[in-house]
Amino acid sequence: MEDERLGLLSKPRIHGEVELMSFGSFLKWVCVDQSSLWRVGLSWSVFVVFAIGVPVASHFLLACPSCDPDHSRPYHVPAQISLSLFATLSFACLSRWSRKYGLRRFLFIDKLCESSEKVRHGYEQLVQDSLKFLVFIILVYSAAESVYKIWWYVSGAREIPYIGNLYVSLTIFCMLELFSWLYRITIIFLVCVLFRLICYLQILRLEDFARVFQKETEVGSILIEHLGIRRNLRTISHRYRLFILLSLSLVTASQLTALLMTTRSNANVNVFKAGELALCSISIVTGLFICLRSATKVSHKAQSLTGVAAKWHVCATINSFDSVDNETPTTATAQVSSMQVFPVGSESDSEDESGDGDDDDDLNDTKLVPIFTHTISFQKRQALVTYLKNNKAGITVFGFMLDRTWLHSIFGIQLALLLWLLNKTIGIS
Repeated sequence: MEDERLGLLSKPRIHGEVELMSFGSFLKWVCVDQSSLWRVGLSWSVFVVFAIGVPVASHFLLACPSCDPDHSRPYHVPAQISLSLFATLSFACLSRWSRKYGLRRFLFIDKLCESSEKVRHGYEQLVQDSLKFLVFIILVYSAAESVYKIWWYVSGAREIPYIGNLYVSLTIFCMLELFSWLYRITIIFLVCVLFRLICYLQILRLEDFARVFQKETEVGSILIEHLGIRRNLRTISHRYRLFILLSLSLVTASQLTALLMTTRSNANVNVFKAGELALCSISIVTGLFICLRSATKVSHKAQSLTGVAAKWHVCATINSFDSVDNETPTTATAQVSSMQVFPVGSESDSEDESGDGDDDDDLNDTKLVPIFTHTISFQKRQALVTYLKNNKAGITVFGFMLDRTWLHSIFGIQLALLLWLLNKTIGIS
């Protein structure tokens, strides 16, 4: 019970193999440790200061109506509002997950005892890669923002309002704004990378699950394992569905607002005025893109299991008719007959000729052939294929499957809104 009361920052091992201390230390560094009352107060205090207080103070204290046009910051308000709202949504979700789940439960580490050794080692590598990816993407956007802020303060030092000593005041203002930016994008990308890590764990389990069709396995055990995977995907969907929906709405509204402001007839846009708005827009769109891409990948991996099972069923059925006197064929005979149905290399040759393919579409393997054709009856195999066909697993948002079809619909809606807005602002008729 003590482990359940710990926040997101507990430090378990993945079956004694993977140490999550570095990941937990990173979470502590961004002050999302809410395992005790005083840590909750510290976490929320830091959030209020850097996500709300600094942007508001910056807007009022650094307002410069007498500055030259490049330092007037006409797009500062929409940029800060969109970034702070996204950071608020991310922090609220992190706080809720921290109170309700431990790190083991939230990252499904407690479920790895049911997985193979390959999945456990793969997840160990995923944790390390996710931390590196998180640090890399934060450094890239922070460097871009630092260049812009330093230019803004250095080039307009004599015009920007200050308190007391000019250089000390502007240095403090610049550092506070940079820390505010760093804190907010860290919170945003942290939630998105955690979602990516959880989705990639399920992809590892799906790839490992697809190998059950290469060996003698009962339909009951296959069904139980698939039900476990579907339960995990349903749990992930339930935890993240509100975040995905609200972030999608927020990003859409913020981008339409930014487009409206920059495409007005009297708008004067250049890289100096709209640079910060562009960085904020790219940051939040990148976070949303990470979530949508991860959800789409795991959904299509889960749905492609139907094709793998159907291929296994076809091969087993054909091999059973090829056998003599209904006797179970030997391994070599089954492989030869399966090679006649699905020659190894036929699909790989066509893929090489067509160029680089998308390995996210399915789990099909040309070497995936059934060896034991009579172990499972035709009726059981058919029932399993029918079950997989009618019970598609994947990430859902309030019942809507988050796959490429759903993304195409979103893209169509976004394009329609874009064209409508451009018609209103630049007068296309």
